[in-house]
Amino acid sequence: MRKTSAALATLALAAVALTGCSTAPAFDGAACERASSASGIEDLAHISGDVGSEPDVELFTPIGEAASAFGDVTVGDGPTLTSSTQSAVFEFSLFSGKTGKPIAGTAYDEAAAQLASVGYWAGTVPAFGAALECATEGSRVLSVVASEDFGAQNLSGFGLDPDEPVVAVFDVVKVFPNRAEGSVQYNDAAGMPTVVRAADGRPGIIVPDSAAPTDLKVQTLIKGDGKKVAADDTILVNYTGVLWDERTVFDSSWDRGAATFNMAGVIPGFTQGLTGQTVGSQVLIVAPPELAYGEQGSGSVPANATLVFVVDILAIDPPASAQQ
Repeated sequence: MRKTSAALATLALAAVALTGCSTAPAFDGAACERASSASGIEDLAHISGDVGSEPDVELFTPIGEAASAFGDVTVGDGPTLTSSTQSAVFEFSLFSGKTGKPIAGTAYDEAAAQLASVGYWAGTVPAFGAALECATEGSRVLSVVASEDFGAQNLSGFGLDPDEPVVAVFDVVKVFPNRAEGSVQYNDAAGMPTVVRAADGRPGIIVPDSAAPTDLKVQTLIKGDGKKVAADDTILVNYTGVLWDERTVFDSSWDRGAATFNMAGVIPGFTQGLTGQTVGSQVLIVAPPELAYGEQGSGSVPANATLVFVVDILAIDPPASAQQ
């Protein structure tokens, strides 16, 4: 059963074919209410075992070709998946709805865990995204997917019949925050950019009309109570970068999902600005050209550009991402 890499690769390929006909679910923490479990879905299977460990699944097959549905086997009391781009660790097992036989799944091994998101699963199989929307950490979700919703490419990839429904058991093992979670700090903002935040935590950066500073400037806007970041750590962050002179955004992770960075492999201003900061913090960094991309520039960053970053530090040493 443990065809972990093959399973993820096959589903990821299907995301390419589905791009034109589906989008990631749109939801946010302000209105994130878990949909009611589908009536009667619990009668399709007997599932036992702890969340995060490979479940013992007995399917009452064959499952008829009905509409896709899902239900919560276990409801966890951890953080909620409040965004389609929010990083989380999911374990899953996939079964034939005709025979009940296992098809594929993850390793249920912390060392092999990978980051994904509800949007990632919605891109592979939209019914999976619907099943995971607003789920909580510690939950186990049963998803029954009609063959037409699973998709011909996925069915073929797993060697299933064109009319074969699929059953998935998802464990929401770990949910990472999508934004800084700490106490707001007072800063003397004279000559520095102003940061405003949307309801979901997404920052807006207002650059002043004054000249850019010539040395590195760092302000802790929100102070988290997590571990301190070291100069050689790998971190999970949400960030927005703005060009000081042009006052335009040149990069942001907020639309595509949090980014994983090795602190030793980013621009010096980023490393220096975040070293010693704590998980859960939001940090404003103004990096002069010599601590950014210098005279060469990079991509949409012109030569000799002063850069402004607002960085939400979400975790240290997160799992690798399945989405990259």
